[in-house]
Amino acid sequence: MADLPAGKSKLVQYLNEAYGLERRLETALQAHLALATRTAYKQRLRSHLAETKRHAREVAKRIKQLGGTAETIDLPGPDTLAGVAQTAVAGAQRAAALAQGPLHALRGTGEEEKQLKNAKTEYASEAEEIATYAAILTLAEELGDRDSARLARAILREEERMRAFLEKEIPRMVRAVARAEVPSDQRARPKRAPRRSSRSRTPRSKPASARG
Repeated sequence: MADLPAGKSKLVQYLNEAYGLERRLETALQAHLALATRTAYKQRLRSHLAETKRHAREVAKRIKQLGGTAETIDLPGPDTLAGVAQTAVAGAQRAAALAQGPLHALRGTGEEEKQLKNAKTEYASEAEEIATYAAILTLAEELGDRDSARLARAILREEERMRAFLEKEIPRMVRAVARAEVPSDQRARPKRAPRRSSRSRTPRSKPASARG
């Protein structure tokens, strides 16, 4: 990578961090999809996997436009990178991604528990991505780089939507785990809506003029 001004160099660094996160998440999501059975969850994972692949492409393109080099990680094959620093970062990212896939497939005591643990990992990944893109957005605005800011803002919105989905889905998964693994006599009964009184309303007394 050619020498870049300090501002561009820092922005390329942050974008490369985001690129590495996207590629790592891509591997994890593929492993999670193989285990997912809840229809809504599986559909959302599939949708977010497509988003994640697109994010990686868009970030790599922006890095190139800025004069940098995207950290290309072809999992599980060798990476082709320029510079010792880039190689070290990419190697760590590949190791994390490769470790996640098989381990995620072995998690939990049952189907519901595995999906729950995967969703919790996804939630943590979303938080890291959101922080990373928020940093890119702020730095791009500081540098007056509208194109990078626009890209970061668009991806940030999609990551926040995924996080919001997981915030609602995780409690549902926990309840599914409880139903599958905890005897019914150890679980609280679901709360029911209060009943309306079955007593009929007292009829209003007729006005004196209407009485016979």
